[in-house]
Amino acid sequence: MKLHVNQLGYYPQGIKQAVLEKTEDLSLPVVLKNKDGQILMSFDSPSFTQDEASQTVSAILDFSSLDQCGKYFFALPDGTEIPVEIKYDPADKLFIDAQKMFYFQRCGTELESRYAGIYAHKACHTAKVRYLNEDRETECCGGWHDAGDYGRYVTAGAVAVGHLLYAFELAPEAFGTALNIPESGNGIPDILNEVKYELDWFLKMQEADGSVHHKCTSMHHTDFLMPENDPLPFIITPISSLATADFAAAAAMGARIYKKYDAGYAAKLADAAKRAGEWLLDNPEFLFKNPDNVYTGDYRDVRDTDERFWAAAELARLDGDKRFLDIAVKGIQNREFSLTGLGWEEVGGLGTLCILSDNAAFFGRDIYEKAKDIWLGAAGYFKDITMSNPYSTAMKPEEFQWGSNLEVLSKAIILNYAGRLSGKKEFINASVRQLDYILGANPLDQSYVTGYGTKPLMDPHNRPTVADNITDPIPGFVSGGPNRNRADQEVKEQIPEGTAPMKCFIDDWKSYSTNEITIYWNSPLVLLLALLFGEFDDPARA
Repeated sequence: MKLHVNQLGYYPQGIKQAVLEKTEDLSLPVVLKNKDGQILMSFDSPSFTQDEASQTVSAILDFSSLDQCGKYFFALPDGTEIPVEIKYDPADKLFIDAQKMFYFQRCGTELESRYAGIYAHKACHTAKVRYLNEDRETECCGGWHDAGDYGRYVTAGAVAVGHLLYAFELAPEAFGTALNIPESGNGIPDILNEVKYELDWFLKMQEADGSVHHKCTSMHHTDFLMPENDPLPFIITPISSLATADFAAAAAMGARIYKKYDAGYAAKLADAAKRAGEWLLDNPEFLFKNPDNVYTGDYRDVRDTDERFWAAAELARLDGDKRFLDIAVKGIQNREFSLTGLGWEEVGGLGTLCILSDNAAFFGRDIYEKAKDIWLGAAGYFKDITMSNPYSTAMKPEEFQWGSNLEVLSKAIILNYAGRLSGKKEFINASVRQLDYILGANPLDQSYVTGYGTKPLMDPHNRPTVADNITDPIPGFVSGGPNRNRADQEVKEQIPEGTAPMKCFIDDWKSYSTNEITIYWNSPLVLLLALLFGEFDDPARA
């Protein structure tokens, strides 16, 4: 038999569930003991159900009534012991490392050992960059490497910025710990210091007319080298309405939040956001596809209406411009795209969060209530899916595709914020179960985060991790997760066709379709952990 648990720990006042997988050697009971060996609970006849996504027959072992902090273990009849811990803020250190991941993704600057430890490296990609098919070049240092490659992408980066800024806006009390980055101690919360590093690069990607270039990458991905050894020249690709809208949203949101800390910088962001907004009003949809001979990620989208909605909501909230207010209102009323999407392709949820977090102060009660109904409707659907399977994920089998962990974390955020909106604890519990899955309560016993859990992620598709000759990867990086499509050669060789969607994963750097890392897979984890920070009372913070 197999037993799967959250390998970091459980909140004392939260839901606590393990998953027992039925195998040929199943014998009962399974018992939960304290560290002294005293039996606290016995599971003699759990209710097993067939799970389509994992293709297992499994049961939930609920030990939520145990609310005392401490170390415990499940004892299986074959003598196996599975440790579990109950503690306040079980992911407190993970929360810090998940944030610091972005520092390690910095481009164009030296990562000094006093901040990066053994993962220090020299500055990278500092040469001037030429505009593709144009006779001009520019300085374009800064920003975050997007993923396991060294490209920088405005659309992907803006979504990560959105997650991080909402984390700070919705739960500022969670960000009191310094990250040990070069800006620490300057009077600005470090999460804002880190986001500023990306926003500063965004500003370099904007043209005088307000439009924004889509990405800055090499023509194709480089080999698995340290970033400072990358020999490939970089280019800036043409503008897109996708990048311009995402930029407008992120810059407008930044202007609102940084105003308290740096009025001059906030004004600079506001001006850039408004120029991007004017360009969007004057120009139709202008999507993006890779130019000829450019083979890096294109972040192609089929429409820009959700990006324009997010931009309009943030611009309207920034200074009350009625033109953008009308666009945002129509987005809520017409429902022509997902209004809860929190990924790079579907960003409508970020616009909805803008409206909901404003709490009817600007957008009005009617639009607020419509947005709230949409959010709660999606959360109710996800909660029902969560309750329908023993692993308690809000995922249908077909949703285990590229970056499935983004979907898990996005749904956890939707569920958690629905708990805030409604006051219903079942939404919070469902969000916690998504986190359990990410941290090991899955059929592979795989923690999808480097450095955390009894079976942590060890070999992500990430060039510095492969090239630095250090055994342990930088802690706090989130993997893309299971992908039922078996979309790279390594997966096809190691995972048989017909494998359960939830099991289509290998912790191997060659598997870019299951085991790459990205900034916008880490940022929703930061947002989720920030929301959970104040959810369960901790006497130490009283």
